[in-house]
Amino acid sequence: MEKSGEIGNSGGMTSGSGAPDAARTVSETEGAYTGRPGDVLLEINHLKKAFQDNVVLNDVSLEVSKGEIVSIIGRSGSGKTTLLRCATFLESIGSGEIRYLGIPAVSEEGGTIRYASREDMKKIRECFSLVFQNFNLFPHRNVLQNITDAPIRVLKKNRGEAKKQALGLLKQMGLEGREKAYPCELSGGQKQRVAIARALAMDPKILFFDEPTSALDPELTAEVLRVIKELAKLHITMVIVTHEMQFAKDISDRIVFMDKGVIAASGTPEEVFRSDHPRMKEFLAGYSA
Repeated sequence: MEKSGEIGNSGGMTSGSGAPDAARTVSETEGAYTGRPGDVLLEINHLKKAFQDNVVLNDVSLEVSKGEIVSIIGRSGSGKTTLLRCATFLESIGSGEIRYLGIPAVSEEGGTIRYASREDMKKIRECFSLVFQNFNLFPHRNVLQNITDAPIRVLKKNRGEAKKQALGLLKQMGLEGREKAYPCELSGGQKQRVAIARALAMDPKILFFDEPTSALDPELTAEVLRVIKELAKLHITMVIVTHEMQFAKDISDRIVFMDKGVIAASGTPEEVFRSDHPRMKEFLAGYSA
């Protein structure tokens, strides 16, 4: 299967009372959420997004459950990254609905985009972390500071706890002893592994990756893919936009193939890679050529 603030179509912020179906709040459900395997963490319903006359997402629905690894594949311009950016609120939606843990985060009513209350949006944002394709590390902060800054400022962890967690994550990433290094002293693969550690330090329920290897050469790509495969063994819920076909096939519980702003095929790796969908066949032929 695929709100007290309101944003009009112009993108300006206006006041409002929130969507009427958002009576259940994140704070009300926190204690009830047990994280049982198979629980639905993310629901995207009938999502549409356009940039002027260019329709980028057209009635896209997607559901992600706890422990599931979903890879999103497709040609450049098919809507993969825009879908990820809408799901993480880096891009506004045109219409549709996005829910986390069953709670409406953003929806459209009568041409008006409604968001959950500021308090609930803060809690909803803490459900996920995003690993960017270009790392987005702070150049003036060392590795340890890059990882611990958000847990201390946003999650209010004490410095000792945040540092202990960060050092453990660096060891897990194969970067033990590099906590005092600055981004300019790291290779691309090392920077991406720091970015993954930073995302994990926020204790997310879902980890999003936007083309995590697109800025890396083949050797460094292998480093990062190995790390993500290790995370998969820990049953961390992941949504991965990727152009690495064999990687997607090996790691995913489900693969979503996007074409021209719609989900053209979705299923297990075997189902999707053996699909008779003509666009899927054409897409895969380009990789095997």
